[in-house]
Amino acid sequence: MQQAYVIGLGKSGIAAARVLRRDGWQVTISDRSHSAALQQQQADLAKEKIAVKLGHAFVPTAGIDLLVVSPGVPWDAPMLVQAREQGIEVIGEMELAWRSLSDVPWIGITGTNGKTTTTELVGAIFRAAGLAAPVCGNIGYAACQVALEPRPDWVIAELSSYQIEAAIGPKPQIGVWTTFTPDHLNRHKTLENYFNIKASLLARSEAKVLNGDDPYLRQQVEASWLNTHWTSTQGATAIAPIQPSTYLEGGWVMHQGEAILPATALKMVGAHNQQNLLMAVAAACLAGVPKAAIAAAIENFSGVAHRLEHILIWQGIDFINDSKATNYDAAEVGLRSVKSPAILIAGGEAKGGDDTAWLAQIQQRAARVLLIGSAAAAFAQRLQSVGYEQYEMVETMEKAVLRSQALGPQLGAQVVLLSPACASFDQYPNFERRGDDFRQLCQTYLAS
Repeated sequence: MQQAYVIGLGKSGIAAARVLRRDGWQVTISDRSHSAALQQQQADLAKEKIAVKLGHAFVPTAGIDLLVVSPGVPWDAPMLVQAREQGIEVIGEMELAWRSLSDVPWIGITGTNGKTTTTELVGAIFRAAGLAAPVCGNIGYAACQVALEPRPDWVIAELSSYQIEAAIGPKPQIGVWTTFTPDHLNRHKTLENYFNIKASLLARSEAKVLNGDDPYLRQQVEASWLNTHWTSTQGATAIAPIQPSTYLEGGWVMHQGEAILPATALKMVGAHNQQNLLMAVAAACLAGVPKAAIAAAIENFSGVAHRLEHILIWQGIDFINDSKATNYDAAEVGLRSVKSPAILIAGGEAKGGDDTAWLAQIQQRAARVLLIGSAAAAFAQRLQSVGYEQYEMVETMEKAVLRSQALGPQLGAQVVLLSPACASFDQYPNFERRGDDFRQLCQTYLAS
């Protein structure tokens, strides 16, 4: 029996182990942690004849035929390099899912920002059309979990650069590229490498949907790509010589000259969400989804958790959770999309990138910035460097919520916005937990 080894006891690792076991592999899965919850999972998986090693770091050994890694493991980690040198096949969980689901049409959605909202919109449209189209990957289910369930009509996968670099197989029927700005350079090293990873998914896609309002995509995307469909919020002719096939005109979303639905049907704020809407509509139209289903889905779409998610109104002030804004570009868009003056909660584990536009939005729209997490001191220095003095170091989310409650009425704030411009890993396991904490604190201290 062939031997497979899975690194990481998260949802993607467990789903991958189950797919491998179903397909006849002898499976071992390991995790560096040793919590009570993991011990329970260890006992449960043992009943499925999946061996679990806790408190264990993977070391390549003879007899392993396949190594499956989670997206959090760097693709050039020394242990993976050593495994390849020993002849072990190394793949990501997404690649394993593709091998099980390659007979099903996929929509693969990537981009620096906007991919989660676009993915959720596509999923809502397909569900409104009565299609079994689970959302998976960087959002929703682990992709291998979809492979364990009854065959879907479509797979709608949000794909991060981490997942793409570890999955050379996926060939989506429709690939969508939402935006491109510098991100994850601590892992990918250069902007060119980061771009090429994302471009590789689109190059393998049968049809390609690209955001024509993104200047970097317009300049860098291969002119030789066939079956490319551009979108634009600026109309049918504003981004010449590119000819968008899906665009806004007279307040309507148009696809190839046909009116699909009013742009106002989407309740989410911000020009960036109009772009996300266009890309979702383009993908749905290319997949043959009827206009009526598209319109019904968008009309009923309430938004995405942790992305400009409205939590509550307290004394006329909107509290908004934008925890998914994990880089400067996303946080700049978030701040630009809400009412001002705003109290901004920012900080966490700092990432690289250009913060110029973000700082400019703070100067224009933020009445106060409350800094949390390990990036607080560095952010304070950056704010001082541009002459912005209205910040406070509050350290934790709880202190930030309580301080915003005190400051909001004094400053005449319209909004309290959590939009961190940082990863969450200094204080939380992921951005979802960070956003959940903000939501819970708001409900605890502010809900009447």
